[in-house]
Amino acid sequence: MSSRIELVGFDGDDTLWRSEDYYRHANAEFEAIVGAYVDLTSSQLRCRLLAAERRNLALFGYGAKSMTLTMVETAIELTESAISARDIHRIVALGKEVLEHPVELLPGVREAAQAIAARHRVVLITKGDLHHQERKVERSGLGDLFHRIEIVSEKDERSYAKVLDEFGMQANAFVMVGNSLRSDIEPVVSLGGWGVHVPYHVTWEHELEHGLEAGHPRVFAVNDAAEIPDAIARCGNVAAPVSI
Repeated sequence: MSSRIELVGFDGDDTLWRSEDYYRHANAEFEAIVGAYVDLTSSQLRCRLLAAERRNLALFGYGAKSMTLTMVETAIELTESAISARDIHRIVALGKEVLEHPVELLPGVREAAQAIAARHRVVLITKGDLHHQERKVERSGLGDLFHRIEIVSEKDERSYAKVLDEFGMQANAFVMVGNSLRSDIEPVVSLGGWGVHVPYHVTWEHELEHGLEAGHPRVFAVNDAAEIPDAIARCGNVAAPVSI
């Protein structure tokens, strides 16, 4: 049976290009700065920072700017305002470094995206700071492959349903490719679509939380970009949607 897939969505960060590595480096530098003021173990810095990030998502959204503001807030709280202006400036510089990092495509991504674009309409669906994500797309050299580029504040069922509605298609004709089960795969599968999961070697803790069952029949896991076209070819061959 031939695939019924009409539209393929791609995530950007850690699916097409490296991203989380730069955030992890910034976090390590942040720990070194705050560690000069407090004991990192007793202060539970990582837990406090993650809790603050989650708390601030509704206000700041995703991305490096949100990370930077949250780091400044957390540093002030943990040091009881003892942190110096010089070190606050160092934290701001960490955020700028993340915003300015080069766009490094993951191995095989260009070839896989080109092969898929030759057979299907493709759309980039990514979340984060609008300006930062636009710059990443421009620097990636992949922008011309996409029929549409959607930069959203959150990847949830509502966001994906809007994209499908604007393309005038049912969810079972759509497959999303991404590294995050929480943001890229689960919402699409919940709508009746398909997912191709491409795990990255490191994932932000917030993205690890999901309700998708292991071995879901509408989700295909691949080891690298070279396997994505074949995984997409396997999608769309189930007559009726399978709920999660």
